[in-house]
Amino acid sequence: MRVLLHINDIEAWRDALAQRLPGAEIVTAADPSDKRRDADYLAAWKPPEALLAEQTRLKGIVNLGAGVDALLSNPALPRDVPIVKLRDAGMGELIGDYVRYGILHFQRDFDRYQRQQTQREWREHTVTDKRDWPVGVLGLGAIGAKVAAMIAADGFPVHGWSRSPKSLDDITCHHGDEGLAELLGQVHTLVVLLPGTNSTRHIIDAKALAALPEGASLINPGRGSLIDEAALLEALGEGEQEGRLRGAILDAFPEEPLPADSPLWRHPRIWVTPHMAGPTPLLDAVDQVVETIRAFEAGEKVETVDPEAGY
Repeated sequence: MRVLLHINDIEAWRDALAQRLPGAEIVTAADPSDKRRDADYLAAWKPPEALLAEQTRLKGIVNLGAGVDALLSNPALPRDVPIVKLRDAGMGELIGDYVRYGILHFQRDFDRYQRQQTQREWREHTVTDKRDWPVGVLGLGAIGAKVAAMIAADGFPVHGWSRSPKSLDDITCHHGDEGLAELLGQVHTLVVLLPGTNSTRHIIDAKALAALPEGASLINPGRGSLIDEAALLEALGEGEQEGRLRGAILDAFPEEPLPADSPLWRHPRIWVTPHMAGPTPLLDAVDQVVETIRAFEAGEKVETVDPEAGY
């Protein structure tokens, strides 16, 4: 059995897979073409088109991350090969910590204190109680549900949204277009954790941003396609003059790395991080890859991605 691997930190992944799959040949894009061609399985994160085009007998693809939009849009992707994506694999807690930091950043006025420091201004702000700081989480899949639960455990009222109805402990769940409008109208911080699909592209547009309460904040550790950047910049206002939106913490962008000339870098109320909110923990992820390959080999039922739905 030949497994083709494509991801950063390739040596650590290769060693870990070789230990867990001792009977498999683990190859990478750096190997000669005759070795990497015609693999049985591909375990990859954003594989290049040329690498996919070499494959003619894949039994399955394991996407080494939760987002599959880049893979599904690859022109060389074989349409008849089942795709499995990682289920949390420890990413949920890491993203939850990122989001919790972001909420506190605004709830405890660290954004304002940061600006005051540049002006040498000594002024204390009244603390808003957590109970009075509702948070919205768009996307209640494995990671979104984990993040929502972590926020609720911290004492914040949490509103969650999904396309179809869901029920989660300690979360006020909304669904559909009416549910989205209802959620947007009452949250102080909006967290976006939806998959990147045609139906979610620019779901946070000018209309959605206008529906948020004055002074709301936005955190996006999800997909870059979810937010209309032009609408976001307009909602934030120009220069030191605050707009309707107080601030945004962004970890995902339509083009990555974020181009040096992007106005997002320079905006005083935007905090940019380099898609680091939920790095894939190696050992947990390797366990899932091995489990998936063994299930494929045994002819067992495997939960796969729906290419039409995009997740």
